[in-house]
Amino acid sequence: MHSLRRPAIAAAAAIAALLSAPIPADGATPSREAARCSADASLLGFSDSLDKTTFEGTAVAGLSALALTSQSRALALVDNIGTTPARLYDLNLTRDLRSARVSGMTTLLRPDGVPYTGADFDGEGLVAERGGRTVLASSEREPSIRRFRLSDGREVASFPVPDRFRVGPGGQAAVNQTFEALAATPDGRALYAGMEGPLSADGPGLRILRYAGAHGRDYAPAAQYAYRPDAGLGLVELVALGDDQLIALERGFTAGVGNTVRLYRVSATGVPDVSGVASLSTLTDPRAWLGKRLLLDLADCPPSGATAKQPQPNPLLDNVEGMALSEDRRTLYLVSDDNNNPAQVTRLYGLRVRLPGQARLSGRALLPATAYQPGPVSGTQLPPATVNGVTPPFPGQPIPGFSAVIPAVPGSHSGNRLLAMPDNGFGAKNNSADFLLRAYVIEPDHRRGKIDLRGHISFRDPDRKVPFPIVNQDTADRLLTGADFDVESLAWDARGDLWVGEEFGPYLLHVDRTGKVLEAPIPLPDGTKSPQSPDLAPGERPTLPASGGFEALAASRNGWTLYPILERAKTGDPDQRRRVVYEFDVRARAYTGRTWTFRVDDPGLFVGDASLLDGNRLLLIERDNGMGTTALVKRLIVTDLDAAGPGGVLPRRTVADLLRIADPRGVSTPARPGEYGVGPLFSFPLQSVESVLPLHGERVLVANDNNFPGNDGRIPGRPDDTEVIVIDVPGLRD
Repeated sequence: MHSLRRPAIAAAAAIAALLSAPIPADGATPSREAARCSADASLLGFSDSLDKTTFEGTAVAGLSALALTSQSRALALVDNIGTTPARLYDLNLTRDLRSARVSGMTTLLRPDGVPYTGADFDGEGLVAERGGRTVLASSEREPSIRRFRLSDGREVASFPVPDRFRVGPGGQAAVNQTFEALAATPDGRALYAGMEGPLSADGPGLRILRYAGAHGRDYAPAAQYAYRPDAGLGLVELVALGDDQLIALERGFTAGVGNTVRLYRVSATGVPDVSGVASLSTLTDPRAWLGKRLLLDLADCPPSGATAKQPQPNPLLDNVEGMALSEDRRTLYLVSDDNNNPAQVTRLYGLRVRLPGQARLSGRALLPATAYQPGPVSGTQLPPATVNGVTPPFPGQPIPGFSAVIPAVPGSHSGNRLLAMPDNGFGAKNNSADFLLRAYVIEPDHRRGKIDLRGHISFRDPDRKVPFPIVNQDTADRLLTGADFDVESLAWDARGDLWVGEEFGPYLLHVDRTGKVLEAPIPLPDGTKSPQSPDLAPGERPTLPASGGFEALAASRNGWTLYPILERAKTGDPDQRRRVVYEFDVRARAYTGRTWTFRVDDPGLFVGDASLLDGNRLLLIERDNGMGTTALVKRLIVTDLDAAGPGGVLPRRTVADLLRIADPRGVSTPARPGEYGVGPLFSFPLQSVESVLPLHGERVLVANDNNFPGNDGRIPGRPDDTEVIVIDVPGLRD
């Protein structure tokens, strides 16, 4: 039981210097592209060089935690291998990772100098404290968090654990399900201890404790957070990034199948302390839980020559339990715990990761739901029932939110003056004949928090280009209504004309800058038709569900190519996650025949809008139909038409969760009575998030369709206003 004094932690050295070139796996050197695991992570390599080795008569096994101490060294904590001494191994990590080796060992001792053993210490979490003299280690047996001196391994401090976190019968924790995860922020002011499993009163949800303190000083419990792991998985490690951001490692095992290992970005911004909550099963607001977003699933990494000793979905997988991040936050190390089992492997992994900061709210402007505009009385075909305090018919033309927002001047990226288009009014062909189709010129004033209206254009067909009957068939202007078309998306072309993506056909409509129809509606050449299509022949079956057409329409930078995207899957498509992206040639006024597949995360999700980001990259909205506390998916995705995989399937990278936007400057406050989703954690929990527009740099404008008067996601019982927000999205253009 030899003890070695550890080298001081190199304050400026980055562990990623080891990986200036891709790490070759044992016997394999995957290319950077081939090693891609997700949009934000790539496998640099792995090593089994420590597997089933010994050091000074001890088995190098059961490595459950990892802490980096310099650019070439790390500490690894052993869990509870029988009655052998509790210990840390000092690891030397070479540039290629092939010869990772143990160079020292520290036995962990009680304050009286007696060694801890696997019988009374189950080491699972590890933090190397600043200065290199001490470490913090969590044991899930009791559980406990202790500080050990590295010069001799002796315990010098321990920190309080709330009684309910004790293993039963004294507390509510289950055996082997307590402090598996331990992490400190870079400044040492916060320490996070994560439960692997739930307390008996909590249902499936877990708790993460936040301790307040400092490196080398005492830590005391300060808050608890609710965390929801994936079904069948436990929380086994954390990395604290600072600014209330973490990385969580979830792991599970199924006999005969193997391990599941997933890493998540986790946000505690604005999340409430649940210390006083008796049971997490009573939490109904999703904002009461920590936010999480998948960083990678290790099964999606290339095997890279790895072999497994038991069935695994990917031979690269094993019982991964330890995780550490380089100082420059670009390289993530993982280690697997072989449980001293011949059928498992001790494996080190290196991953290149991208960890941009959280999206932040920089502006918000509102247009009242009842800001009626001049025009005929509308809503006369709606049931005369009061909805959210509003009873039809309406004294004029409401603005039921915006389904499309583009610059009022083509090419502008300021977001100061916009052309914003509502959809067909009241959601159906048979109730919107008195709603006039328009696009409004608006100026969001984020300082005042209001949207100013500066006029509008009316969509009309005075030259009788529309070949089928319309509501205003025999009038001179032939103003188009919501019973004629369901307009959803909008784009400028190179000539300064407007193109409208529509859902009843679905059609592309070509109009001039004043809204006059220039040619007959253009249907899809592949015969795709909705149930409302005027082109349906008697007895013909639609191939697209209602409200599944061109919710999204992006234009190329030069304005000569359009990319209309179906909101929903075609009815006969065996892949109901597929959303077809078409290509349309403006010069030829015809589809090119080229298509791509964008796959939403779940068949029930919608593509809300799309806009060109740069090159051939698109920024899309992916959303569910929930609002208020039932809103679970409202996110921004970047894809690249030039990076399609087999079958034209497009890559996807989530760049912002619109339900978890930081608002450190209080842009969304003060809250109105009953207002949901405002404050330090700002949410956009509105049902139909349908407009996205990239601005300069990393700024993005987002707006909603409020389905007037039916939506009340912001203030229950009150119709949602139209909101235009501007957010800063770090890493948007990476």
